[in-house]
Amino acid sequence: MTLEAIAAVGASPSQIVAPTDFIEPVDVSPDMSGVVFDSLMQNLESLNTQVQAGSASTTQLALGQADNLHQIMINGEQTRLQFELMLAVRNKVLEAYQELMRMQV
Repeated sequence: MTLEAIAAVGASPSQIVAPTDFIEPVDVSPDMSGVVFDSLMQNLESLNTQVQAGSASTTQLALGQADNLHQIMINGEQTRLQFELMLAVRNKVLEAYQELMRMQV
């Protein structure tokens, strides 16, 4: 709790400072949305490439052509974790969109 908030308890209504006075405005340019979307698409393409490589290495393992089982398992786990992260990001974006749609104008 800030000192201003404590002082506002005993202050008259004309002396109370609005909470918005402490919030710094954020400058969001329209160009930022394109950068974020491009970054998201690059991450999706990278994840797709890793999933395809993991599928190919799993097929090689099943055929008995794999040399390093440990590396295949490590790559598979990394791909799984990245997929879960991307799914969590997708869910958060979807929640934010749904929250915006619920707002009344």
